[in-house]
Amino acid sequence: MLHRWRLFFPLLLIATQAVASAPPAALEAEIVQLSEDSGGVVGVAAWRLDGKGPRVQVNGSERFPMASTFKVAVAGAVLAGVDAGRIQLDRMISIDPAVFVPSEVIADRFIHPGVSLSVANLLELMLTQSDNTATDVLTSLAGGPAAVTSWVRSQGVRDQRIDRDTQGLLRDFFDLPPGPFQEVLAKAAQENPGFEEKGMHPLAAFDDDPRDTSTPEAMAQLLTKIFSGGALSEQSTKLLIGIMERCRTGDARLRARLPAGTVVANKTGTIGGSVNDVGVITLPRDQGQVVITVFIKKSDLPFEKRERVIAEIARSVRDYYLFASGS
Repeated sequence: MLHRWRLFFPLLLIATQAVASAPPAALEAEIVQLSEDSGGVVGVAAWRLDGKGPRVQVNGSERFPMASTFKVAVAGAVLAGVDAGRIQLDRMISIDPAVFVPSEVIADRFIHPGVSLSVANLLELMLTQSDNTATDVLTSLAGGPAAVTSWVRSQGVRDQRIDRDTQGLLRDFFDLPPGPFQEVLAKAAQENPGFEEKGMHPLAAFDDDPRDTSTPEAMAQLLTKIFSGGALSEQSTKLLIGIMERCRTGDARLRARLPAGTVVANKTGTIGGSVNDVGVITLPRDQGQVVITVFIKKSDLPFEKRERVIAEIARSVRDYYLFASGS
């Protein structure tokens, strides 16, 4: 039995050295190959949070629809308001049913008038379960989409823009007429049997719209600024990271192929031809953290296949930085 282990360890050492000595171009080529199974366009940006070692990018400067990953920026803008004393985390906000936007928690479960939630709980719902109503309430609290973009710019991030809240984005995607959102949405779904199916397929006008887009590099820059403590106070940074580590969406994306117990702080986004996941992966044995953004657009493949591509890319990126020189 022992002779098998003696053989195994030299082989492991050789494999580790091979990964460590591989240039980032080798990983980028692997990502390009994995992207072929996405059915669309894939954008990736990844690097160590501490700035050591090479950066890896594939279509890193191309714009992609953010979908719900824009909620990271909303959270940052709100917490900046907390740090400035303009917003209190324990402030209770009454949520009028007229502003409900379909999503998993508030609009789905709180069907009676009388909903009030604290800012802290709204942040939790927005980031862990991607609740759209919570997002729109917080976007308004931050001063609106333009104010969120202004905060992103203040972090030195140029190639990311927030133009609409989720209601506005969905209204445009589904080409809904003016009027109370839930009413026009329900009417459209009733009159068009294939209405919900539309949200699962690419839409050229949406994919090519510069609004509510980010480059992979810009999203990774924003995550780096937040997670390194350069964007918010220590208390707000800790709160935001903790919430993102509790994310309940995207089990088949960034974290799907990572070893059990890997700490991942992430935010997903999904609409039409876009399936995204962005966040920070913690490496084992105090080897540091890796910032990663994976965007997919213009794909008409089933979500499961697109998600598998994200999972494969995340595992390749994690392994590269785990063994790369300087880690």
